[in-house]
Amino acid sequence: MEWFTKFPTMDANSLRDLKKTIDEGFRTFTRAYGDGIESVFEPLQHFLIWSERFMTRTPWPIILLLIALVAWFASRNWKIVAGSIATLLVIGYLDMWDDTMKTVSMIFVCTVLSIVIGIPMGILMARSDRVQNVINPVLDVMQTMPSFVYLIPVVMLLGIGKVPGLIAVVIYAIPPMIRLTNLGIRLVDKDVLEAADAFGSSSWQKLKNVQMPLALPTIMAGINQTIMMALAMVVIASMIGVQGLGQPVLKAISNQYFTLGIFNGLAIVGIAIIFDRVSQAFGKRLQKHREIIHG
Repeated sequence: MEWFTKFPTMDANSLRDLKKTIDEGFRTFTRAYGDGIESVFEPLQHFLIWSERFMTRTPWPIILLLIALVAWFASRNWKIVAGSIATLLVIGYLDMWDDTMKTVSMIFVCTVLSIVIGIPMGILMARSDRVQNVINPVLDVMQTMPSFVYLIPVVMLLGIGKVPGLIAVVIYAIPPMIRLTNLGIRLVDKDVLEAADAFGSSSWQKLKNVQMPLALPTIMAGINQTIMMALAMVVIASMIGVQGLGQPVLKAISNQYFTLGIFNGLAIVGIAIIFDRVSQAFGKRLQKHREIIHG
């Protein structure tokens, strides 16, 4: 009755050989194509370095003014603008300004990359049920895979540094962007599409002038979720060299520095609240605009 009480497993030697074969195959692939893959991401590295230098080397009053202008343009709400400025002033006063700017630059690059990749993939999924059925399981894996697991293949391919951390963050954060773009386009009223067809609109014209404007609030919700998930990954990405607020938190965990961890953790929360409130307010403004234009 041993088969009934103990689950049947692969022979230990066979399992070890299988794992060894997979590991050796991946190492061989890394040695053969690692340099080529790394060269592909060089423009991304330059973009990330430029963004970080801009955020850290620009005088803080100018950065504060730029963030206030972006918050006002997106929300048209003085309370959100004042809250954003107050939060950043407290963060700066507690000597976390440089780390915060590095984190903001990382989130900015991750968000731009997620938008550039996620929106076309979402559009492709919305246009084809077959593509959606193929991509959905991949997104399920990306959203449920433990965060630490992303770091293993990325580090083996690209080593330690900013770009591997950026790629890991994007892989973790991009699924909501793709899913909500797909959902927003699919939820566009069919009567509106039929009216566009009646006026002789091409597929590109329908997408550009009808589907994307009507799906924009849902897409903004996807951007909001992508930003939140990217911020959640900051501490984990600090393990492979991503600078910012995550590294002091990791240091606090390693050395049991309570105050250091709490302060930097609260700074991450503050940045998350700013991004969340501003992006939500912008999404609501787009929703109101849609209701006024389209009834």
